[in-house]
Amino acid sequence: MTRSADDRRTVTGKRRIAFAVHTDSDRLPGLSLLVRSLALTNPDVCEDLVVLHPGLPDSAFDAVRRLHPRVLPRVAKSRMDVFRLREYDTVVALGPDMVVLGDIGELLRIRTGVAASPQPGPGSRSAQDRAVLRDGLLVIQNADVEESVADRLAESAAEDADLRPALADVLVPVGSRYDFLAQRLYDDITVPDTVTVLRFADGSDVPDGSPAAEARRRFDMDDEAFRSAYCALPGGKHPELLVHCAVPLLETRVSLDLARSVADVYRQQGRYDEAVALLGPVVGDRPDAPRCHETLGVCLMAVSRYDEAETHLLLASASPDAAPRAFAQLARLAWLRGQEDAAHAYAREGLDADPTDIGCRSWYVRTLPGAAPESTDTFAPAEQLAHVALFADGNENAGDKVLPEAVRMCFDTDPHRWYGQPVHRLVDDAAVEQLNARRGVIVGGGGLFLPDTSPNGNSHWQWNIPDEALERITAPLAIFAVGYNVFDGQNYRRQRFAESLRALVERSAFFGLRNHGSVERVRELLPADLRERVRYQPCPTTVARHLVKDWQDPAERTDTVLVNCAFDRAGLRFGHDYGHFLAQMADALRRLGERADVRYAAHMPADERFVHDLRREHGLTLPVEPLYIMTNDEIRDIYRRTKLVIGMRGHAGMIPFGCGTPIISLVSHPKLAYFLLDIERPDWGLSVHDRDLGSRLAERAAGMLDDHAASVADVHNRQEFLWKITRANLDELRGILA
Repeated sequence: MTRSADDRRTVTGKRRIAFAVHTDSDRLPGLSLLVRSLALTNPDVCEDLVVLHPGLPDSAFDAVRRLHPRVLPRVAKSRMDVFRLREYDTVVALGPDMVVLGDIGELLRIRTGVAASPQPGPGSRSAQDRAVLRDGLLVIQNADVEESVADRLAESAAEDADLRPALADVLVPVGSRYDFLAQRLYDDITVPDTVTVLRFADGSDVPDGSPAAEARRRFDMDDEAFRSAYCALPGGKHPELLVHCAVPLLETRVSLDLARSVADVYRQQGRYDEAVALLGPVVGDRPDAPRCHETLGVCLMAVSRYDEAETHLLLASASPDAAPRAFAQLARLAWLRGQEDAAHAYAREGLDADPTDIGCRSWYVRTLPGAAPESTDTFAPAEQLAHVALFADGNENAGDKVLPEAVRMCFDTDPHRWYGQPVHRLVDDAAVEQLNARRGVIVGGGGLFLPDTSPNGNSHWQWNIPDEALERITAPLAIFAVGYNVFDGQNYRRQRFAESLRALVERSAFFGLRNHGSVERVRELLPADLRERVRYQPCPTTVARHLVKDWQDPAERTDTVLVNCAFDRAGLRFGHDYGHFLAQMADALRRLGERADVRYAAHMPADERFVHDLRREHGLTLPVEPLYIMTNDEIRDIYRRTKLVIGMRGHAGMIPFGCGTPIISLVSHPKLAYFLLDIERPDWGLSVHDRDLGSRLAERAAGMLDDHAASVADVHNRQEFLWKITRANLDELRGILA
């Protein structure tokens, strides 16, 4: 099974899915037809393709490898070895005698049993007389098939054609449209439009030129024709499959649109150097390709080639359609370089092009004269601490607003004793001078070890600092409560990040990460002599009760339950399971609504998608608390007074926990599970992929509400553990920063 270096499915519960096909040398051409049909009818699907075979040479699979990026040959005794692929959660067994004619999304969303389409045999009179054939479609949920049953099926004789008796307890019948026998189409009967999988069973006599044969023949094409057909499809495409098909085409012909599409995939995957190498020679200085110039400019910015990025973004801004986006990126570029006036001017030009553009509006407001905190002469620089962090403003993430303040509360609450350095801004000579003038530099907190949010080519994580600038920092440097924030299965180029990370650890006087999961992941990237310098420092939002001046626990709480969901990188969070997640949440929230006022806590505007989807799909309406427009005190107050928070964002768990409120985490990212493991309460988390999420969430929430005083006491107890660690680390840091 293919796994990225950041596969943490055992932590998040993300479902592992594979297609499996059993073939021999005679049926390899049919395998290629099947793979082409699957890609051309389901262009946004790309899971592992396990090819079971009797011992063919590896070169036998070269043809299918040219069609699919995730082909995994495996020697097998028979097709029944599909039941032995236990490393997957879901196995969709197809055959080289099949072609896919329609959307198979429903099959991928099946979550229970073994799905199959029972077929009529000689003398069949009812549905109960139908057989589940060995060579038919199977959708296997391994959790429902005991290993003994799987072994018995795998060892069964070929004569045991009907699998129904063995699968009786777990069989989930699906319609014949998913395993439609071509021999049912006599004479010139057309293939019904509803057919999704058409099967040409062994021995079936389907005349050449018949509608069924023609339905299969349309997938009989050479590699170039297949790649061209796939890339020309409208709508979304799976990024791996698009790159696999498009790159060979670009090697033989120039296509601006296709090159830009591949570059966009590279950009989403953090492969910015490859995007620049691909797009640069194709675009050149052509004035008729504004969208390509825009993409190239963004990618050049991501590798810190700022002058070239500005050139291409200016070329893009000449087009009325691309101008607003290009000017927003130019404003961001100028701001990264510390050029506030230029950023403001670019944002103004973007608003002139489109007064409604959100990006330009945001940069225009952010760079208004007086928008940034003014420097103060109350304290000399040597009496101040420098703080490198993500300072959110406007309608940005509420968690990113509360966090920097929580970090500062650990050291000094007087704002005049701090000098702020935005983490994404380039650390140039002037910035180094400002940092060195302070008595110490605090970097954090938050998930700064993430390669694809405001990427840069200097460090390959969020702090935009070249190695040579880092070497020149002489003030004591403390990395404080930073997280390794890579998603489950997210790929990125590690070499530059690992080099920068090593230099950072060597230079730091204190290196504390916010959960033990991050500690382990970062240690994996370091040489042995540096690993023990990486230690645990909880996020300060989790100990807010000990940090906020004059804190008082509520004498009485509102009868509310707050819910939060996140949608950035939704594909990595949910996979094929968003519809399942939404339905399960609707069930749980209806039950909870019978005993509490269930409300939605939006950390940013995009979070409100859940509310809209819930109302549209399930007729359930939740009132929204827009935390992104509240002050930090208001955010803490609403979390302090509620009885329970069910959250998917990291800080939708950590902030209420820090306020003494019980939490249940909806785990779609490893960091939520890491936090719960740190406080020894993994049962406070439920995977968004959990098959029984609705009932389990309702039961767990009811348990916390039924004995709420004990739940709150448990939170306070776990918080003391984090506070003890934090106090010890702060005692050490006071000596370092004195």
